[in-house]
Amino acid sequence: MNLLPALSATDVLASLTAARLVPVVVLDDVADADGLAGALVAGGLPVAEVTFRTAAAQDSIRAMAARGDILVGAGTVLTPDQVDQAVAAGARFVVSPGLSRTVVERCGEHGVLALPGAVTATEVQAALELGLTTVKFFPAGTSGGPAAIAALAAPFAAVKFVPTGGVGPANLADYLAIPAVAAVGGSWMVPRRAVKEGDFAGIRQLTADAVALAAGLANS
Repeated sequence: MNLLPALSATDVLASLTAARLVPVVVLDDVADADGLAGALVAGGLPVAEVTFRTAAAQDSIRAMAARGDILVGAGTVLTPDQVDQAVAAGARFVVSPGLSRTVVERCGEHGVLALPGAVTATEVQAALELGLTTVKFFPAGTSGGPAAIAALAAPFAAVKFVPTGGVGPANLADYLAIPAVAAVGGSWMVPRRAVKEGDFAGIRQLTADAVALAAGLANS
């Protein structure tokens, strides 16, 4: 039974911003979903973006959302049909690698948060025209990194960014130091191999370390 209260898109964005970290998860087998969710929760990070890159994605989102103790979103969503599938499974937010009007509009119809990718001024402005105030900055590492986000934040003062792609412990501080960064997406705390091998204790430790690192940066 899902114990999380009904959350608006604004509430979900506030939760992601408070978490500061969004684990980007690839699940090949739905049997691993509950164990992974438990490891994230135990590690102090009750949030996950499950990518729609595998056949197990929708059922994995459903299994994780049913726990009621973790905020689950869908990643790599490319079409309105995938939005429907993700929301039906319990996704509370939808992440796309690029900016698609039809995907954003379908998210709006469902009342779920849309986080489309935008790495240029043109794309950010297009997102604003669709009524969005937060975008995914992807792939961050090859799109200019922190310097590019800081540059875009100057003309787009009302926009927040969620950089993903090439982010890890070594450069996390560079991203979180930017006021325009709402949260950071990453997969270093949820390695695909560890998930496949059922090493949930290891994932729990990696997650706890990531949470501690982000908290330390916030207090420094």
